[in-house]
Amino acid sequence: MSYRGLALVAVLALAPGLARAQDTQADFPRTPEGRPDFTGLYDVATMTPVERPREYEGRLHLTDEEVAEMVRYEELRNERDLAPLDPDREAPPVGGDTSPTNSYLEGLFRLGGGTVGGYNLFWLSPGERPVTIDGRARTSLVVDPEDGRVPPMRAEARQRMAALLARAAAPDAGEAGGGEGAGAQYDAADRRPLAERCILGFGSTSGPPTLPNYFYNNLKFIVQNEDWVLIYNEMVHDTRMVRIDGAPLAPKVQQWMGSSVGHWEGDTLVVETANFTNKTRFRGSSEELKVTERFTPGPDGTILYRFTVEDPMTWERAWTGEYLWNPSGETIFEYACHEGNYALDTVLRGARLADREAAAGR
Repeated sequence: MSYRGLALVAVLALAPGLARAQDTQADFPRTPEGRPDFTGLYDVATMTPVERPREYEGRLHLTDEEVAEMVRYEELRNERDLAPLDPDREAPPVGGDTSPTNSYLEGLFRLGGGTVGGYNLFWLSPGERPVTIDGRARTSLVVDPEDGRVPPMRAEARQRMAALLARAAAPDAGEAGGGEGAGAQYDAADRRPLAERCILGFGSTSGPPTLPNYFYNNLKFIVQNEDWVLIYNEMVHDTRMVRIDGAPLAPKVQQWMGSSVGHWEGDTLVVETANFTNKTRFRGSSEELKVTERFTPGPDGTILYRFTVEDPMTWERAWTGEYLWNPSGETIFEYACHEGNYALDTVLRGARLADREAAAGR
């Protein structure tokens, strides 16, 4: 049985005890070996972007007034977008709604297809609050560099990605992500984004580093014993297996989510991951990508998740981010993605039709 099959068995076996695992308490639950017991369900949804918006340049924290305004704006936007539509409304403008957006999430929804034909809010479950650590709301997940931005890519990395995008869509693009070439990204199924092919969730929801989705499916289920930590992601049911105190795999053994080995530093679980395949390319990364994650128990059953990304072939320096995983009493459901999904077939058929029309001079 594959790791994914074992993971699903473990999830189903432990699901009845989920409520007991989620009993939040100041003293974090412990394993028989005395380690923090992370077993349970967590929600990582947040309004805080990975990178700091320019409007908050030089600031790690939001004011209480800014938080209140941000939360209220999203509440009002949701109420408006969920309200019944006027049957006598005018037709939408050509190209859809391109009016200015006033929040990070609103801008994301537009990029995700919200101008024309995207998911409406019935299907979306974004964060309702910004990340708050030590009582102060954050402007970004990235905390190092201090500007809250991912460092610039090296010239050779930009050239590498340009060559890739000339013939395929970015592997970590969204479900409808395109490439920059003249249709080459539609020539074959393996040139489409991994999320569209339901291999991995878009935006590094599976990790590492594992990031919030900002749209939906932000639950993560952890199963832990003395030798393994399993992280089951609601998005595309991606499952990571972390070996505790195991030997790293040989560099030539590459995997979709890399090879993860963990060890304990006091109460913090440290996970180091390498051996990524070049088919994933997190934010344009190379096969030299290394991610170090730190899971530290916090108050009320939260986990402080901190990650450092290193790739000397891609970025000018390493960069670090952090945010909270919040215990959840929700229910995690199976994510059925490509089963009965004819969208990819339609994408390729449409591209071939466009080729024929171009050849006919239409």
